[in-house]
Amino acid sequence: MWTVTQYASADLIGRIAYDGHDPGDDPNWERTGAPTRTMYARWCRHMCGIACLRMVLLHRDGHAPSLFELLTGAVRYGAYVQQDSTIKGLIYAPFVKYVADTHQLPGEVHRELDLDGLVDLLDASRMVMVSVSKEIRRPDIDPERRGGHLVLAIGRQDGEIVLRNPSGHTPKALAPAMPLDRFGAFFGGRGISLDPRSTVRRWPSMTAVSRPVASHPTT
Repeated sequence: MWTVTQYASADLIGRIAYDGHDPGDDPNWERTGAPTRTMYARWCRHMCGIACLRMVLLHRDGHAPSLFELLTGAVRYGAYVQQDSTIKGLIYAPFVKYVADTHQLPGEVHRELDLDGLVDLLDASRMVMVSVSKEIRRPDIDPERRGGHLVLAIGRQDGEIVLRNPSGHTPKALAPAMPLDRFGAFFGGRGISLDPRSTVRRWPSMTAVSRPVASHPTT
C-alpha cells in the first residue's frame, strides 16, 4: 500500500511538528504540483485528506494526480473554503461528490461513526478517512483532543487497525498499526469511507444536510 505525506519531504515532518520549522522551507515543494512555494506553504498543513485520497487512487489505479491537482479539484467543488487568511476544510459532503464525479470513486460521509462501525467498513474492504488527533503519531501520549486530522484506515491485521498517516514523523508513524481500543483514544467518531473496488455510475444531488469539517491545520 502506498504511503503519501501531505508535506513534500517526509524527513522534515518531525521538525515541522515539534521544532517550529517553516513547512514552506522545503526544497522538494515542487514535487507536490504546487504552482509556487508560497502556495505550497499556505496549503500543506491542510492537505491530510488530499494525501489520503491520493493513496486510495494510487492503490486502485497505480497512478494518481499530484497533490495540488487533487486539491484544485476539491476546492472547485467546495471541499475547502478560503475566508480571508483562513482555510476551512476539508468539508466532507462536497469532497465525496468531488471524488465521485471526478475520480469515479464511491464515497460515503459518516457523521457519527463508532469503532464497531469502522471495523464493519474495513471488513467490507472499504478504506476509511478517519478523523483523529494529530498526536496519533505518538500513540503512547494521551491526546488533548480527538479529531481534527485525517488519516487513512486501510484494514485490520492481528487484531490491530492498520493506518497510513500523512503527517507521520517517523517511518513507523507513517504506517502504524495499533490496538483498536488505543486508536479509540484519538478517534473523533466521524469519517469518510471510500470503495476502491467500485466505480460510480450515478450520484444523487448533494444537499447541505451534512457538511462536517474534520480537518484543521495539522503539523
